[in-house]
Amino acid sequence: MKDARPKRTRQRTRARPRTPTLDTAAIAALTDALGHKFKDTSLLTRAMTHPSAVSHRREAVKGSYQRLEFLGDRVLGLVMAERLIQRYPTEREGDLAPRLNRLVNKGACARAAASLGIGKHVIMSPHEIEQGGRARESTLGDVCEAVIGALYIDGGLAIATRFIERAWAPQFEAARSRAKDPKTRLQEWTQARGGPPPHYAVLDRTGPDHAPVFRVRAEIDGASASADGPSKQDAERQAAEKVLDAIGAHADTGAEAGAGPETGPGTDTGAKD
Repeated sequence: MKDARPKRTRQRTRARPRTPTLDTAAIAALTDALGHKFKDTSLLTRAMTHPSAVSHRREAVKGSYQRLEFLGDRVLGLVMAERLIQRYPTEREGDLAPRLNRLVNKGACARAAASLGIGKHVIMSPHEIEQGGRARESTLGDVCEAVIGALYIDGGLAIATRFIERAWAPQFEAARSRAKDPKTRLQEWTQARGGPPPHYAVLDRTGPDHAPVFRVRAEIDGASASADGPSKQDAERQAAEKVLDAIGAHADTGAEAGAGPETGPGTDTGAKD
């Protein structure tokens, strides 16, 4: 009986779930990067917590950024839709939709997060860190949306909007007006030069059924690029955008008169596989 007691104690100790935390330095750095001091720092911690950092799967939904990501995605869509409505008062819904997609897709969110350097503070398992998880586009995009959701809960829509305007500023300033879907523009570019149409291939599919991540390669004669997305179609669009950047095709579509810079959808300019 003397041996049984410490054994049960050890089992209870091993079963105790880990509680993800942000240290004081990380909270201070994030406060500066986000431009907001959280009244409830548990919201910030949850927004920065990858599901891999939560010990038990049944706790992953409540303990990680997943629910805040869902909310932040909707807040981001609202803020960007309002911005586009105000900026382009004469455009039809069909023209506004691709603009909105370029501003709210996972790549745009990841670039916003990277521009503020918040990726290094993401809480995740040692294995995910070793695999480069803190720099992964899908993770950075998820965290950015979760941060927006946390800001909305903690400070309201005005605070969330202020963060979005700040985090997306480089993309607002860098891009030209590009209303057409990138797949359409890439096909038109190849057709104008007598080349074959672009070819798209799914390279990988990861993630759970409720949140898949597709990796797709877009290829034309002389250039190719790969991108991740939550759907095959979104990944194809982002891959096409990267090919357009690589071949400099965006120079053919200058900014609309009076529109000014709007967004910066291209990433990894010049990237070729």
